[in-house]
Amino acid sequence: MKKLFALVLTLALALSLTACGGSKEETPADEGGETGEETVDYTAMSDDELKAAITTVTEGTLTVATSPDFAPYEFYALDENKEPQLAGFDMDLAQYIADYLGLTLEVIPMDFDGTIMELQNGNVDLGMAGYSPDPDRAEVMDFSDIYITGGQSFVCIQGNEDKFPSLEAANNPEYSIGAQVGSIQAGLAKENTPDADIVELSKVPDIIAELLTGKLDGAFIETMVAESYATQYPELSLVLEVPYDAEGSVVGVTKGNAALLEGVNRAIAAAKEDGSFEQYVVEAMELASGEYAYLQDGEIVEQ
Repeated sequence: MKKLFALVLTLALALSLTACGGSKEETPADEGGETGEETVDYTAMSDDELKAAITTVTEGTLTVATSPDFAPYEFYALDENKEPQLAGFDMDLAQYIADYLGLTLEVIPMDFDGTIMELQNGNVDLGMAGYSPDPDRAEVMDFSDIYITGGQSFVCIQGNEDKFPSLEAANNPEYSIGAQVGSIQAGLAKENTPDADIVELSKVPDIIAELLTGKLDGAFIETMVAESYATQYPELSLVLEVPYDAEGSVVGVTKGNAALLEGVNRAIAAAKEDGSFEQYVVEAMELASGEYAYLQDGEIVEQ
């Protein structure tokens, strides 16, 4: 009787476990018949449900990597006491996103290529550094909706415009052409001026300095940024528009964090709908026309 009872108990336990295991919802993963867990539809959630579903690197904090040498996107503006303050419409938008999601904002300044690396390694939640949605970057980050459209420019110093009637003219081994390391502009330089001496520098202010001293003949710079620097340096001339398919900027989101991506997109839409983002751009352009600074080897240096 003891053996019979043990056998019955074992069979009942096995049936119970089978029933529990069979209750898990699965959906076909592909036409081959393989199955996978059901995907969560974050777009169907209310704001409160979405906020509860969002995970970040540090609980309760939105950690954002940025490269503050890209006025009017992000830069250090000098206040009335000559104290540097992080500014730019990317930084205002970052604060808006954090507030919208009920998170505390933490911004970590670094070189531009470092922002991409930190996102790739999952050390930050967002990268906000004037990213264009380049397909190559899609492998290391997810893109938000485009929040501002812009263009790309080829620049030189006034008086040298005649040297560059076209991008073809800039493709000359005798010319040194600048671009920021790891940027879309570096790719545009290699695409449009492959025969030139392409010089990649870590910061836009370094590119400007090299142009002003004659070490560079020309450079590829995002149009709004070039216009901003031209207010500081009238010698700078935007001579050519550079064709680029993916004109516009996006927020970089840690790869695979679908809940956060949905939250960022909702915040961007809200900031544009209520007029906040438009005001951020106006204020950033005004600040960028004044005195500002940038990060150099870990220290803030006046422009």
